Amino acid sequence: MAKTSYKKNLVKVPLREVGETKVIKGRQNPTMTYMSNDLVPGSNMYIEVGWVYEMPSPNPHIDAHDHNYDEIVMHLGGDPANPEELGAEIEFVVGGEKLTIDKTSALFVPKGVSHGPLTWKKVKKPHIQMVIMPGAGTVRESNPAGYLET
Repeated sequence: MAKTSYKKNLVKVPLREVGETKVIKGRQNPTMTYMSNDLVPGSNMYIEVGWVYEMPSPNPHIDAHDHNYDEIVMHLGGDPANPEELGAEIEFVVGGEKLTIDKTSALFVPKGVSHGPLTWKKVKKPHIQMVIMPGAGTVRESNPAGYLET
């Protein structure tokens, strides 16, 4: 059996494709795309990551939008001594329902469900916001945070 090399599947340098034309203070902008068909052809997975390190401005900067793909939105605390503590409070409207996120969490948003705005109410510590979209292989297909909408 031939040995397979997976080096081509390892992404060490992300794309900086979301937010490059929008000024947002208090968070990493542009964010980092670590998986897409542009980075790993055939992966059919879109994963984008960005640090939020202080109260974002403008706030909200992610408005209501929807996607043609299911989405998992994660908010990850940055304190290794207390990884479940987000260090922030975020109001996230999903399908018209207001959710409060104040712990490390993952939220499944089915395709076609309107979500947003995301409004940061408090930021005490840096945290990571991550988007995972199975089946969406490119930034155009995923349209994270409604980025392509005008």
